[in-house]
Amino acid sequence: MAAASTASRPRASKAESFVDNKRKEDIRSANINAGRAVADAVRTSLGPKGMDKMISTASGEVIITNDGATILNKMDVLQPAAKMMVELSKSQDSAAGDGTTTVVVLAGALLRVCQSLLASGIHPTVISDALHKSCGKSVDILTAMAVPVELTDRDSLVKSASTSLNSKVVSQYSTLLAPLAVDAVLSVIDPEKPEIVDLRDIKIVKKLGGTVDDTHTVKGLVFDKKVSRAAGGPTRVENAKIAVIQFQISPPKTDIEQSIVVSDYTQMDRILKEERNYILGMIKKIKATGCNVLLIQKSILRDAVTDLSLHYLAKAKIMVIKDVERDEIEFVTKTLNCLPIANIEHFRAEKLGYADLVEEASLGDGKILKITGIKDMGRTTSVLVRGSNQLVLDEAERSLHDALCVVRCLVSKRFLIAGGGAPEIELSRQLGAWAKVLHGMEGYCVKSFAEALEVIPYTLAENAGLNPIAIVTELRNKHAQGEINSGINVRKGQITNILEENVVQPLLVSTSAITLATECVRMILKIDDIVTVR
Repeated sequence: MAAASTASRPRASKAESFVDNKRKEDIRSANINAGRAVADAVRTSLGPKGMDKMISTASGEVIITNDGATILNKMDVLQPAAKMMVELSKSQDSAAGDGTTTVVVLAGALLRVCQSLLASGIHPTVISDALHKSCGKSVDILTAMAVPVELTDRDSLVKSASTSLNSKVVSQYSTLLAPLAVDAVLSVIDPEKPEIVDLRDIKIVKKLGGTVDDTHTVKGLVFDKKVSRAAGGPTRVENAKIAVIQFQISPPKTDIEQSIVVSDYTQMDRILKEERNYILGMIKKIKATGCNVLLIQKSILRDAVTDLSLHYLAKAKIMVIKDVERDEIEFVTKTLNCLPIANIEHFRAEKLGYADLVEEASLGDGKILKITGIKDMGRTTSVLVRGSNQLVLDEAERSLHDALCVVRCLVSKRFLIAGGGAPEIELSRQLGAWAKVLHGMEGYCVKSFAEALEVIPYTLAENAGLNPIAIVTELRNKHAQGEINSGINVRKGQITNILEENVVQPLLVSTSAITLATECVRMILKIDDIVTVR
């Protein structure tokens, strides 16, 4: 039998050997399909008329959101190539902050085109190189059609921030949140480094109750904490001298785990007396510097304050706010322009921060602490976000973060570009024209790449309930006549000059979306095998 089977197969000469390409094609198409599935999942949430997703996590928590990065982040994706799509939206979130849905939808469209090119028998490397070239060309085209913007031109900044907010759940509040985001970012720009904005300098404090309308910025510090008032200490201090301490005002513990057995009462009294003296000594040192507000860092090892120390602090008229989170310390010290104090021995007046007023205010069903009128305040700002329920509150915070990121993009790269699918159609038209100049396979691939870009206006129209084919065809027609800022006006359901309608976005959002999407697709294309390592 073995002899028969060898005889029936033609004997391969030494030069040619049979290579099985089927598996590689299967892996590639599996990866592409997985990526496309992820893209299709978020596609319906693109644009101002996009739908929202309700995510139910394993712990029973419910999230309602429109933000591509949040949706994908919460998805439990198992396929490695699909995970790359999730990472893609994360990197867009960190690079630009907005356009997280756009970037995934774009990548999905590119993958679809690559699938048909691969089916035509074009080699993945050829497709990948053509993608790379088209990507470079796209960035040039986008830069050419961008409009420069100055930071003094507040209106343009507000327009771009409200465009970002329009596709969110809280879009009806965009007139309030957009100027708020612009002012917040402009107030933290360091004149020495005008290109860089650190969003960690803007602290968003969420407080349940009220509506999103009640959101406002606070020039100073806001804590979602109550003042410790166990022993009747003050809850309002004027001309405050504030210390941020990282040690505990409580009796010391031994470093090793041990227990001390006390047999008679005199020793017991001595221990309590020593404790009292120890705490009194600490509080006297604190009082000597004139400090009257203490912010105490959350402590893991032992209680930050005991009832006894609270009693003495209240007698000394010192206000106590305990359990300040460790990661907030940097923000607090920067705002108050003071230094954190790690040991009672280092407690000096020059390490304190000064403010006109520290008071506890009632908000909704809880209380917050406000520190206002800070002397030599650092370049930071706090935003107090309100909302009627937790879902709205979380979504308002995410939307505000996106708006802040948009303004940050404009600070680092000061160009605006039209929204509403206008740049994508223009790219598609110009790349299509450029493809005709190129030779061979490359031109063919670039042409397909140009067609893939039409997915953004197509999806925008589709989500708004318009006829996508008619709209995209008319858009092409308008752009061919040289109206490069024509885009889909979703509210009117027709094509208008989108710059005049104030639908604008930062150049950085569009360019980073295209570069990141092509990079991800090229990477998926180059993979021809998945090796699992046990």
